[in-house]
Amino acid sequence: MANLEQNNTSADQSHFKIPDIKFTKLFINGEFVDSIKGRTFDTVDPRTGEVIVRIAEGDKEDVDAAVKAAREAFDHGPWPRMSGFQRARIMLKFADLIEQNIEELAALDCIDAGKLFLWGKLVDIPFGARLLQYYAGAADKVHGEVLKSSRPLHAYTLKEPIGVVGHIIPWNFPTSNFFMKVAPALAAGCTMIVKPAEQTPLSALFHAHLAKQAGVPDGVLNVVTGFGHTAGAAVSSHMDIDMVSFTGSTEVGRLIMQAAATSNLKMVSLELGGKSPLIIFDDADVDKAAELALNGILFNKGEVCAASSRVYVQEGIYGEFEKKLIEKAKAWKLGDPFDPETRQGPQVDKRQFEKVLSYIDIGMKEGATLLTGGKRWGSKGYYIEPTVFVDVKEDMRIATDEIFGPVMSLMKFRTIEEAIERANSSKYGLAAGIVTKDLNVANRVLRSIRSGIIWINCYFEFDSDFPYGGYKLSGFGRDSGLEGLQKYLQVKTVVTPLHDSPWL
Repeated sequence: MANLEQNNTSADQSHFKIPDIKFTKLFINGEFVDSIKGRTFDTVDPRTGEVIVRIAEGDKEDVDAAVKAAREAFDHGPWPRMSGFQRARIMLKFADLIEQNIEELAALDCIDAGKLFLWGKLVDIPFGARLLQYYAGAADKVHGEVLKSSRPLHAYTLKEPIGVVGHIIPWNFPTSNFFMKVAPALAAGCTMIVKPAEQTPLSALFHAHLAKQAGVPDGVLNVVTGFGHTAGAAVSSHMDIDMVSFTGSTEVGRLIMQAAATSNLKMVSLELGGKSPLIIFDDADVDKAAELALNGILFNKGEVCAASSRVYVQEGIYGEFEKKLIEKAKAWKLGDPFDPETRQGPQVDKRQFEKVLSYIDIGMKEGATLLTGGKRWGSKGYYIEPTVFVDVKEDMRIATDEIFGPVMSLMKFRTIEEAIERANSSKYGLAAGIVTKDLNVANRVLRSIRSGIIWINCYFEFDSDFPYGGYKLSGFGRDSGLEGLQKYLQVKTVVTPLHDSPWL
């Protein structure tokens, strides 16, 4: 990796002045408060491994307090009883405040998660505001329907907010995931508790502050920072939470389902892991396909559940593709995520950093060939070189497990049938990509692959109107789009008899 810049930039040499951290306490019933037990935990800058600040550590008692506030706000407060238009006005003001604080929010996600500051400023944070605007537009369009009965009955459906929702969000996209869950739940008239990942609490607390400024009533949006095995478990098993929406690992998703089943049978929506295939056919533009494949695994340092970690290239262009891919990987710039030239920052924390490196060791021990990368980059922080393996077999752990880092398995295929079979061999089914100029090939493959989203001649193209979720062990339920709103609504059927009606 000789062409990679080899000097880590320390926090005090950053290209951007780090903002003061304003919010470190739990946000419950419209106020920032200490945890009941007074405990705190460190949130760490992955660029350096140094502590940024200490954050209030919420536990079961704090979740109880947040749920009590949310339940009161739902059962007796104004939010569910407002018209959709009234809720929309507040949500639009919330979006405006997000846009007014873009730089500070992008900086918080940068120092907390190692995300690229420029990308956060131009894409991640504006996308959060866009989600609020999108669902504000839908808030006054929640309609039931009149049902046509075969008997003398008049029937129709009402759609009502599901109640108190627990949102458990991941660390890889702290702002985007916050609003993929919070925005539709607000539009539906729900109240909620948000448990951000312990690695990335900073922006969630700032969002809570802005929600209060926008006029979201007290108790509607509560944020309890803390650990998954304590605060997250308390949300999942709480008897007074009506639904849990979770994005994260399949292993934790199983625990949440178990907790929901053994508590009050609350509804569950899960967006879980992925091991997504990218299939590149012989007619592809090799240069563009290599860029697409590399971005599909290195974007956000590979910490993306839909990352194209399994790349299948048809044998006719495989040799040329491999050379082009390695050329681009060696030119990929790592460094300070505040530097606008940087394309890859650090892994989110030491634990994830060590996990990715352990999978690289596993890949070599199982017989895969390391084509490039595979090592720590620099001497400070949690950076890992772009890593590509070849000679990968489908049963190797680097091909079956979600690594969640910048590690690609590059494989060769001959026929369409082989590509489809190998793409579907994974236990996951979150995303897939197809690169071809042949529409018939694209249609055949996309209808054969069992994944929640499939990109044709592109990758990582999202929009607020695109439903996102998985098949198989990638979970169930959808975020974004109108499907993302419907899951926060209950359907109530109303029936009255018809007397002496001239028609049914």
